[in-house]
Amino acid sequence: MTRIAGITLPNKHVVYALPYIYGVGFPLAKKLLADAQVDPMKMTKDLTPDEEQKLRTAIESGLFKVEGELKRDIQANIRRLKEIGSFRGSRHAKRLPVRGGRTKTNSRTVRGNMRKTMGSGRKPTAQKT
Repeated sequence: MTRIAGITLPNKHVVYALPYIYGVGFPLAKKLLADAQVDPMKMTKDLTPDEEQKLRTAIESGLFKVEGELKRDIQANIRRLKEIGSFRGSRHAKRLPVRGGRTKTNSRTVRGNMRKTMGSGRKPTAQKT
């Protein structure tokens, strides 16, 4: 199995397996493979150790952030917004939609009110007398 940036890549074409790494999307995966001179349609199990090392150094070179470092930066940005008392920070703190959105009917997942169907919370009917 190929492990890059702490993630075990699935056995798919390399160009489709690299986006499993947080912070690497499809366009960036294509660019990384072009820089490392690796065939994008090669399966991950067929990568040679040399090709794996080229990809690993390209991703972990520090040109862009992936996985834990990127997640830490995002959390630090949210924490900064809360500390300065901005409107966006208060929306994060209240667990409401940050980028403007209807809150009466939508945003159930953000608010933590996830009802599956209309009748899922109903109590059983009373028994016959």
